[in-house]
Amino acid sequence: MTTMDRVESPTAAEASGIAGEIAAALAPFVGGDLPVRLSAWDGSAAGPADAPHVTLRSPRALRRLLRHPGELGAAQAYVTGELDVEGDLDAALTHVWSVAQQRQLSGIRPTPAAIAALLKVARSAGAIGLPLPAPASQAVLKGRLHSVGRDREAIHHHYDLSNDFYSLILDPHMAYSCGYWRSTASDYTVEDAQRDKFELAGHKLGLGPESRLLDVGCGWGSMSLYAAEHFGARVTGVTIAAEQKKFIDARIAERGLQDRVEIRLQDYREVPDDGFDAVVSLEMGEHVGQRNYRTYAAVLHDRVRPGGRVLVQQMSRRGRHPGGGPFIESFIAPDMHMRPVGETVDLIESSGLEVRDVHALREHYVRTVAAWHRTFEDNIDQVVGLVGEEVARVWRLYLVGGAMAFRDGRMGVDQILAVRPDDGASELEPVRPAAWS
Repeated sequence: MTTMDRVESPTAAEASGIAGEIAAALAPFVGGDLPVRLSAWDGSAAGPADAPHVTLRSPRALRRLLRHPGELGAAQAYVTGELDVEGDLDAALTHVWSVAQQRQLSGIRPTPAAIAALLKVARSAGAIGLPLPAPASQAVLKGRLHSVGRDREAIHHHYDLSNDFYSLILDPHMAYSCGYWRSTASDYTVEDAQRDKFELAGHKLGLGPESRLLDVGCGWGSMSLYAAEHFGARVTGVTIAAEQKKFIDARIAERGLQDRVEIRLQDYREVPDDGFDAVVSLEMGEHVGQRNYRTYAAVLHDRVRPGGRVLVQQMSRRGRHPGGGPFIESFIAPDMHMRPVGETVDLIESSGLEVRDVHALREHYVRTVAAWHRTFEDNIDQVVGLVGEEVARVWRLYLVGGAMAFRDGRMGVDQILAVRPDDGASELEPVRPAAWS
């Protein structure tokens, strides 16, 4: 049943219940009427009948929202099932985001009387009490920010859910970064887009037979394997996720690439080798942290030979929440840090590398995440069976919200190509090759 199938307005009994009281108390906070149709655990309802439908299944949902107003409290209540959204989650979040922008809700400062009225409703609804424990799916990290140990914890939280889990979301390459969509044809898939991304990256890096490539943050080895199989490169990949190394090692053996690809369980700061012809790092730089980014850029510089090329594919973000926002920072990628692409270019150049090309791919990420989301929903029963309902809800919210952020321009992603200068020579073609487009 859609929201349009519902009655046009709540009955007197519905409006007088918990939902009606919440709607009245929230009016000063949301700039007027609720932007959603709200149902509460007592059967009451309030708000526009044609708006997205949100259900509070327990006073616990309201308690979380009071404890963490805004995104984090709503996310906690959603992933635990204490709050639910009927129908299309993307449409609902898009609508609420649009209303918030139109009403400029970030600038609203409720009066003490409005806060007192809201607390009175919460008390009568049984939503006042000790803080609830965080959902089991929420990350809890210890140690100094971006120490080697803490970074391993952060990666473990996100990437070691299991290889089987990620295979229910990603394409057969197991590529967990933005694809490069060269076609709008209906039979052109995310697998094709990832293949074309690897081709693009390989050409930008100037890979050829016997090129030595370092893959920093190699994920499930998609770029490493492609570079070896299709460009003839000799590849060293590093990851700090044990599950990823196990997966890649199996693929190396299956494809007979033991003499061309070596994967190490190793932090990027611990790589001792240098003199690589090229270095690639696909969407790993976001995870090194603001303070460590100069160290990360210096590693890229120091590991490539003079004249060699470095390709960084990295997400960008402007304004508040460089970590992606309270939900992302708490449930998905703790300790992540993004910045405007210009600032990243400055940091890369400060390492001694010369930036030669910046290629924006923001719209490509909208299509990539949409493809992941479709695969996720197609496999939802297996996902729930593997990781449980709560983690499945975390990932649905993550995929929907991520696509929105790239679609609406709150986040971007770019390929940044740099070279290590060699007496002014860069070995780059004087004209941008067709293979780069």
